[in-house]
Formats: sequence, C-alpha cells, structure tokens
Amino acid sequence: MKLAVIGGGSTYTPELFEGLVQRQQELALHEVVLHDIDPERLTPVAGFCRRMGEAMGARFALNDTTDLDDAVRDAAFVIIQIRVGGQAARHRDESVPMAHGRIGQETTGAGGFCKAVRTIPEVLRIAGRVRMLAPGAWIINFTNPSGLVTEALLEHGKVRTIGLCNIPIEMRMQAAQALGVHPDLVELDYAGLNHLGWIRGVRVADNDITRQVLAFFEGGEGPANIPDIDYPPGFIAALGMIPSPYLRYYYSEDRVLAELRAQPRTRAQVVMELEERLFAIYRDPAQNTKPVLLDLRGGAWYSRVALDVIAGLLSPTGRREVVNTRNEGALPDLPEDAVVEVPALLSAHGVRTLPAAPLPEQAIGLVRRAKAYERLTIRAAMTRSRAAALSALVANPLVRTVDAAQAILGDVIANGDFDPVD
Repeated sequence: MKLAVIGGGSTYTPELFEGLVQRQQELALHEVVLHDIDPERLTPVAGFCRRMGEAMGARFALNDTTDLDDAVRDAAFVIIQIRVGGQAARHRDESVPMAHGRIGQETTGAGGFCKAVRTIPEVLRIAGRVRMLAPGAWIINFTNPSGLVTEALLEHGKVRTIGLCNIPIEMRMQAAQALGVHPDLVELDYAGLNHLGWIRGVRVADNDITRQVLAFFEGGEGPANIPDIDYPPGFIAALGMIPSPYLRYYYSEDRVLAELRAQPRTRAQVVMELEERLFAIYRDPAQNTKPVLLDLRGGAWYSRVALDVIAGLLSPTGRREVVNTRNEGALPDLPEDAVVEVPALLSAHGVRTLPAAPLPEQAIGLVRRAKAYERLTIRAAMTRSRAAALSALVANPLVRTVDAAQAILGDVIANGDFDPVD
C-alpha cells in the first residue's frame, strides 16, 4: 500500500511516521511519500524520518517530493495536513479578531473563518489531483478547521474523505485513565461538530459509567493550545454531558478572551519558537528518536487516530471510531449531508454513521448556528462573495454582531486572506 502525506514538512510528521513504522505490517505498507511545497521544511523532516525508520526497522520505502502528482499517484490513502500561509497567517487569525473584541483562535470564531477561506481552494486543488491520479483513494483530512474542510471536500472535491481530530480520542484516553482501564474498553457516545462536541455517555464493557466520569472532567486539563479555564462548580453536572475542551470558547467566552489578551504572545508565536527548536533537532544527523519537545506542540494521539481509521477502512469487519463524516441520519436534527463528528463504523465497505439520540436542548441551538456558519463559509470560499463572507461571520457564534463582522472582514480582505469578487 502507498500512503501520501500532503504537508509532510509539518513538525507533526515524525509522530505520524513513528506510528506508521510500528504498524507497517498491519497496514501492508510498501511506500510512504512526504510532500510539501517548502523544501526547507520537507528536507529536514524527511531526513529525520529516514533515520528514525532505520533505527526502528522500517521495511517500506520513504520518499519525499515537492511534486504533488508524484506524491498522490496510485496512493491508497492521502493524508492532508496543510497550513496555507504558515504560522504567520495563523498569527493574523489570532490577532485580528482580538483587535475587535472577539476571541482569536485558528479553528473557531473569526480565526477559523479566515483559515477556512484560505484553505478550501487549496484542498480542493489537491482533491482534484487525487481524483485524477489515485481514483478510489481515501483522503484523511487533518487540516483545520477539520469538519468544515471535510464538508467542502465531500461536497465539492468528489473524493472519498474522512475528517479527523485528536480531541475525541484524547478525551477517551483521559476517561480510561480516570477509570483505570484499557482505552480499548472505553466507548464514548460522542456527538456534535468538530471542536463543538460533547460526550453524552461512557460505557466500559457494556456498563454505563457516565456518572463516574463526569466529576473527572469538571476541572480536566485541555490541549496545549487552549487556555485552562475551569467551569463553575456544578456546571458539567448540570449540563449532563462532558464538553469538548473547545467549548470553553463558547461557555466561558469572556474569561477566555481576557486570558488570551493577557498572554504576551499568540499561540502562533509560541509555535514558531517551538518549531525552530524542533527543526534544529530534525537537522541533527545524530538524532533518530521522536523528541519529547514534540509533546508541547499539541496534537496528542494524532498518530494513533489516523492509523486506527486507516486500519478500520482496510478491515473486512471494521471498527468503531469517532470521525467527521456526512450525517446520514446519525443526528436527526441536522441535514443528512452535513458533516458531523460522531461514531461511525469504518470498514473496507466504507463509512456508516451509527444511529444516535437527538442532541439535547442545551446543545442543539449552538450546533445548528455553528453549522449554518460553516456552510456559509464554504459558500464564501467557493464564490468569493463578500455577502456570503459577511453572513458567515455574523452567523458565527463567536462573532455575532454585524459591526464586529464588518470590521473583521475589512481587515481580512486588507491582509489578503480573502479576495472577494463582488
């Protein structure tokens, strides 16, 4: 099997590559190709992965290229993990909204809008080459905002696509740790959208242990890129669900905004410094083991969720995973073709979402509004319509007002992140 990684110059790639070596026999790998448009990033990452592969006993070929067609030709799986505009664009995504009194974050709010409209045209270009040169291949999308980008790929890219996020698996690992059981025994009733989801139930060996887990998440730590804002005592119990760490942006918006404004640097600036240190390690010919420093970059369990999904799609019997895919009746309150983040059965026969109960009243209003924002954002990216862009920002639950939306959109256009035709 050939697997291509688009955005292979990412500092995350060695995490993925380590997993590929560990599971090379299970996946029947014969070639992995790392692709990136920036050779200054690709070369050190590919060199480090080769040394890692030699040390770990990799038995597949590892190639790297800046030619997209060479990367995707005849691939069975294409992982997309790109960042259009790099960390400099991420810094704008975080800074511009805060200048107008709104949360600045790369996947939610106005920052997520900016990232999406830059990214969608590029991922659709990649999808077009996959459709031409690797018909039948699966695209595994890690590019954020993952659910929104996945919906654009499914609607306009016309390729088999699954969107992934490490948050559901990270929450499953945390629940397993709290319970003292193996993670494979933990099953989550998880529902919502990417970065806007909730654990509604937790089962271990068919026993409902949701109540035992709720208390653990009352003050649980989140990913490295999200401020640790605790909810008021009793809130999670009142909610009756365990919210994704990204729900802090919605449930504690004022406190999170104050925390972000108090930080001397944006997350993008922090990551720039981390990446300098990581690339120094990757360039060192004596280094061949995944650096501990990579843990600070975020993205815990990124490798595992990607490879579990690929293994599921190769399996005749399949496996249950939380993924971003078309709703197809899983959440009855949302359109059939809307991309949602829910459990699905993945197998060699395809992807089948598993039926779920409707979202409760305390969640469905926010989800519907966020989905409207996502669909308007896709329309703006495809049509380059100023009106669609403005409508998307007003619909965004973290922007809301037309005054803020107009001011932010003006800056986004001035910065070249969106080029309207009307």
